[in-house]
Amino acid sequence: MSQPLLRIGTRGSALALAQAAELSARLAAAHPDLAAPDAIQTVAIRTTGDQVRDRTLAAIGGKGLFTKELEEALLAGTIDLAVHSAKDLPTWLPAGLLLACCLPREDPRDAFFSPRAASLAGLPAGAVVGTSSPRRRAQVLHRRPDLRVVPLRGNVDTRLKKLAAGVMDATLLAVAGVKRLGLADRITEILSTEAMLPAVAQGAIAIETREDDARTRRYLAGVDDRATSVCVAAERALLAALDGSCRTPIAGLAEVVGGDRLRLRALIIRPDGSECLAATRTGSMSDARSLGDDAGAELRARAGPGFFELPLVEEKPV
Repeated sequence: MSQPLLRIGTRGSALALAQAAELSARLAAAHPDLAAPDAIQTVAIRTTGDQVRDRTLAAIGGKGLFTKELEEALLAGTIDLAVHSAKDLPTWLPAGLLLACCLPREDPRDAFFSPRAASLAGLPAGAVVGTSSPRRRAQVLHRRPDLRVVPLRGNVDTRLKKLAAGVMDATLLAVAGVKRLGLADRITEILSTEAMLPAVAQGAIAIETREDDARTRRYLAGVDDRATSVCVAAERALLAALDGSCRTPIAGLAEVVGGDRLRLRALIIRPDGSECLAATRTGSMSDARSLGDDAGAELRARAGPGFFELPLVEEKPV
């Protein structure tokens, strides 16, 4: 076997492998030398987040547990780039690494699944919703404080099997991941972004590489989707301004609204859903990061200290 020109690092889940396959196909289409057999090698790496499933992410250190091993492989030079669901990326990347590009964004919305009701609004009082996302939990409780929200871990297939088995009455998943797995026909309701603002960078595939790897960065420049990269940059700047992590209920969505204009909607919510603060910014795409910084600074000032703090009652995931 010849030495591959590019080694793509990815998690080993079905969704992660589908995302790596999409990147590989786009690279091969953009660069003739990468279309040759064995030119691109996919390296599946098991992360801590994949291995530990009996506790919530907040309890074991945050969403960086889905990227840590991939980033270590990048820094060690055993892979050339890492493919991520952009929403899984920590707010700050390790020194020496950067986000080199994003693929065209899929639907950023959230999907509602339930055998008991046709919509989130239609769930009966006291129904159990399974999700380990503080953002989803807080937004559900803000709209429906009469529901019970319990932590739920596992990949898409595992969560849907638990739902079918009656472990809970409903769950929420990203539309993008469900579509990439060919399971869109299982969705009960797609929630509007007014009803449920997405996670920062939800629906986007981000590719991380080494800052000093000019060769790989040249390859990736040929598949970068500028609109997605700009939107993700605005949303991640918002997250950084809020000092956000997987423990804090933060939502944000940037959209190109015509020509070179960008609209960013941002939301922070108390973990119990009791209070919600929103901000909107519109400006040039070239000002994406400053729009995110500004919206985050406003929300942080309005929230004041302790907005996200509640006594931690750690439940074991169902």
